Amino acid sequence: PLRRQRQMCIRDRIKSIEIPEGVLVKVEGRVVTVNGEKGELTRDFSHAPVSIRLEGKTITVQANWPRKKETALVGTISSHIQNMITGVTKGFTYKLKIVFSHFPISVKVRERTVAIENFTGERSPRIAKIMGDTKVMVKGEDVIVQGTNIEDVSQTAANIQNATKVKRKDPRVFLDGIYIYEQHEGMEE
Repeated sequence: PLRRQRQMCIRDRIKSIEIPEGVLVKVEGRVVTVNGEKGELTRDFSHAPVSIRLEGKTITVQANWPRKKETALVGTISSHIQNMITGVTKGFTYKLKIVFSHFPISVKVRERTVAIENFTGERSPRIAKIMGDTKVMVKGEDVIVQGTNIEDVSQTAANIQNATKVKRKDPRVFLDGIYIYEQHEGMEE
Protein backbone atom coordinates (compact mmCIF):
# COMPACT_ATOMS: atom_id res chain seq x y z
CA PRO A 1 0.00 0.00 0.00
CA LEU A 2 1.10 3.53 -0.80
CA ARG A 3 1.47 5.94 2.07
CA ARG A 4 0.08 9.40 1.69
CA GLN A 5 2.59 12.22 1.81
CA ARG A 6 2.04 14.67 4.65
CA GLN A 7 1.61 18.26 3.63
CA MET A 8 4.32 20.59 4.83
CA CYS A 9 3.26 23.01 7.55
CA ILE A 10 3.67 26.70 6.83
CA ARG A 11 6.55 27.83 9.04
CA ASP A 12 5.39 31.39 9.55
CA ARG A 13 2.61 33.70 8.41
CA ILE A 14 3.59 37.31 7.65
CA LYS A 15 1.58 40.36 6.60
CA SER A 16 3.11 43.76 5.88
CA ILE A 17 1.42 47.15 5.95
CA GLU A 18 2.93 50.21 4.26
CA ILE A 19 2.76 53.45 6.26
CA PRO A 20 1.74 56.45 4.10
CA GLU A 21 3.32 59.92 4.30
CA GLY A 22 2.13 62.07 7.20
CA VAL A 23 1.36 59.12 9.48
CA LEU A 24 3.45 58.32 12.57
CA VAL A 25 3.29 54.80 13.99
CA LYS A 26 4.70 53.69 17.34
CA VAL A 27 4.88 50.04 18.38
CA GLU A 28 5.63 49.15 22.02
CA GLY A 29 5.39 45.39 22.44
CA ARG A 30 1.95 44.66 21.03
CA VAL A 31 0.49 48.13 21.64
CA VAL A 32 0.17 50.10 18.38
CA THR A 33 -0.29 53.89 18.32
CA VAL A 34 -1.11 55.60 15.01
CA ASN A 35 -0.92 59.39 14.68
CA GLY A 36 -2.24 61.37 11.69
CA GLU A 37 -3.87 64.63 10.64
CA LYS A 38 -7.33 63.62 11.97
CA GLY A 39 -6.12 62.41 15.38
CA GLU A 40 -4.49 59.58 17.29
CA LEU A 41 -5.61 55.98 17.80
CA THR A 42 -4.11 53.41 20.19
CA ARG A 43 -4.91 49.72 20.28
CA ASP A 44 -3.63 46.88 22.46
CA PHE A 45 -3.09 43.53 20.73
CA SER A 46 -1.41 41.81 23.70
CA HIS A 47 -4.12 39.09 23.71
CA ALA A 48 -2.92 37.78 20.33
CA PRO A 49 0.02 35.33 19.99
CA VAL A 50 1.69 37.34 17.20
CA SER A 51 4.68 39.66 16.93
CA ILE A 52 4.28 43.21 15.62
CA ARG A 53 7.40 45.00 14.35
CA LEU A 54 8.01 48.45 12.88
CA GLU A 55 10.76 48.52 10.25
CA GLY A 56 11.15 51.91 8.59
CA LYS A 57 7.87 52.67 6.77
CA THR A 58 6.50 49.11 7.13
CA ILE A 59 4.63 47.34 9.93
CA THR A 60 5.06 43.57 9.97
CA VAL A 61 2.61 41.25 11.72
CA GLN A 62 3.95 37.70 12.07
CA ALA A 63 3.00 34.39 13.69
CA ASN A 64 5.69 31.70 13.97
CA TRP A 65 4.57 28.09 13.51
CA PRO A 66 0.91 29.14 13.31
CA ARG A 67 -2.13 26.96 13.65
CA LYS A 68 -5.34 27.92 11.88
CA LYS A 69 -6.38 30.44 14.57
CA GLU A 70 -3.00 32.23 14.65
CA THR A 71 -2.95 32.42 10.84
CA ALA A 72 -6.36 34.10 10.91
CA LEU A 73 -5.24 36.49 13.67
CA VAL A 74 -2.37 37.78 11.52
CA GLY A 75 -4.84 38.91 8.85
CA THR A 76 -7.28 40.31 11.41
CA ILE A 77 -4.66 42.36 13.26
CA SER A 78 -3.16 43.71 10.04
CA SER A 79 -6.69 44.77 8.96
CA HIS A 80 -7.20 46.54 12.31
CA ILE A 81 -3.91 48.43 11.88
CA GLN A 82 -4.85 49.34 8.28
CA ASN A 83 -8.23 50.67 9.54
CA MET A 84 -6.40 52.74 12.18
CA ILE A 85 -4.19 54.27 9.45
CA THR A 86 -7.25 54.99 7.26
CA GLY A 87 -9.05 56.51 10.26
CA VAL A 88 -6.32 59.02 11.11
CA THR A 89 -5.82 60.02 7.45
CA LYS A 90 -9.37 60.02 5.97
CA GLY A 91 -11.84 59.07 8.73
CA PHE A 92 -15.07 57.10 8.37
CA THR A 93 -18.65 58.21 7.61
CA TYR A 94 -21.94 56.32 8.01
CA LYS A 95 -25.17 57.84 6.70
CA LEU A 96 -28.58 56.87 8.05
CA LYS A 97 -32.00 57.78 6.62
CA ILE A 98 -34.97 58.71 8.82
CA VAL A 99 -38.04 56.87 7.45
CA PHE A 100 -41.61 57.36 8.71
CA SER A 101 -45.12 57.10 7.29
CA HIS A 102 -47.53 58.44 9.94
CA PHE A 103 -45.72 59.94 12.93
CA PRO A 104 -42.88 62.34 12.09
CA ILE A 105 -39.72 61.20 13.91
CA SER A 106 -37.52 63.88 15.43
CA VAL A 107 -33.87 63.12 16.19
CA LYS A 108 -31.82 65.20 18.65
CA VAL A 109 -28.19 64.85 19.70
CA ARG A 110 -27.70 65.36 23.46
CA GLU A 111 -24.13 65.15 24.82
CA ARG A 112 -23.15 61.45 24.37
CA THR A 113 -26.61 60.15 23.32
CA VAL A 114 -29.05 60.44 20.43
CA ALA A 115 -32.72 60.90 21.40
CA ILE A 116 -35.32 59.61 18.91
CA GLU A 117 -38.66 61.23 19.72
CA ASN A 118 -42.21 60.45 18.52
CA PHE A 119 -41.18 57.09 17.03
CA THR A 120 -44.49 55.42 16.01
CA GLY A 121 -46.23 57.90 18.30
CA GLU A 122 -44.44 56.78 21.48
CA ARG A 123 -44.35 59.34 24.28
CA SER A 124 -40.95 58.53 25.75
CA PRO A 125 -37.90 59.02 23.53
CA ARG A 126 -35.72 56.10 22.49
CA ILE A 127 -32.06 56.61 23.37
CA ALA A 128 -28.98 55.47 21.41
CA LYS A 129 -25.48 55.73 22.90
CA ILE A 130 -22.67 57.52 21.04
CA MET A 131 -19.41 55.52 21.32
CA GLY A 132 -15.93 57.05 21.77
CA ASP A 133 -15.26 60.42 20.14
CA THR A 134 -17.74 59.91 17.30
CA LYS A 135 -19.62 62.97 15.98
CA VAL A 136 -23.33 62.71 15.09
CA MET A 137 -25.13 65.36 13.01
CA VAL A 138 -28.75 65.55 11.89
CA LYS A 139 -29.30 67.17 8.47
CA GLY A 140 -32.94 67.03 7.39
CA GLU A 141 -33.83 63.39 6.74
CA ASP A 142 -30.23 62.19 7.23
CA VAL A 143 -28.23 61.33 10.33
CA ILE A 144 -24.47 61.52 9.65
CA VAL A 145 -22.09 59.61 11.94
CA GLN A 146 -18.35 60.41 11.59
CA GLY A 147 -15.11 59.61 13.38
CA THR A 148 -11.61 58.18 13.18
CA ASN A 149 -12.19 54.83 14.93
CA ILE A 150 -14.20 52.50 12.65
CA GLU A 151 -15.41 50.36 15.58
CA ASP A 152 -16.87 53.39 17.40
CA VAL A 153 -18.44 54.88 14.25
CA SER A 154 -20.06 51.62 13.12
CA GLN A 155 -21.27 50.76 16.65
CA THR A 156 -22.83 54.22 17.05
CA ALA A 157 -24.64 53.82 13.70
CA ALA A 158 -25.81 50.34 14.74
CA ASN A 159 -27.03 51.70 18.11
CA ILE A 160 -29.13 54.34 16.32
CA GLN A 161 -30.58 51.79 13.88
CA ASN A 162 -31.31 49.25 16.65
CA ALA A 163 -32.99 51.88 18.83
CA THR A 164 -35.73 52.16 16.21
CA LYS A 165 -36.28 48.45 15.79
CA VAL A 166 -40.01 47.63 15.53
CA LYS A 167 -41.04 44.92 17.99
CA ARG A 168 -44.31 42.98 18.20
CA LYS A 169 -45.61 44.49 14.94
CA ASP A 170 -45.49 43.32 11.34
CA PRO A 171 -42.20 44.71 9.92
CA ARG A 172 -43.66 44.68 6.38
CA VAL A 173 -46.32 47.19 7.43
CA PHE A 174 -44.43 49.27 10.00
CA LEU A 175 -41.38 50.35 8.01
CA ASP A 176 -40.66 53.35 10.24
CA GLY A 177 -37.14 53.63 11.57
CA ILE A 178 -33.65 54.95 10.98
CA TYR A 179 -31.64 52.82 8.55
CA ILE A 180 -27.99 52.79 7.46
CA TYR A 181 -27.86 53.37 3.71
CA GLU A 182 -24.25 54.41 3.04
CA GLN A 183 -20.82 53.89 4.57
CA HIS A 184 -17.50 55.12 3.21
CA GLU A 185 -14.03 56.35 4.02
CA GLY A 186 -13.57 60.09 4.38
CA MET A 187 -15.33 62.75 6.40
CA GLU A 188 -17.67 65.45 5.14
CA GLU A 189 -17.80 68.94 6.57
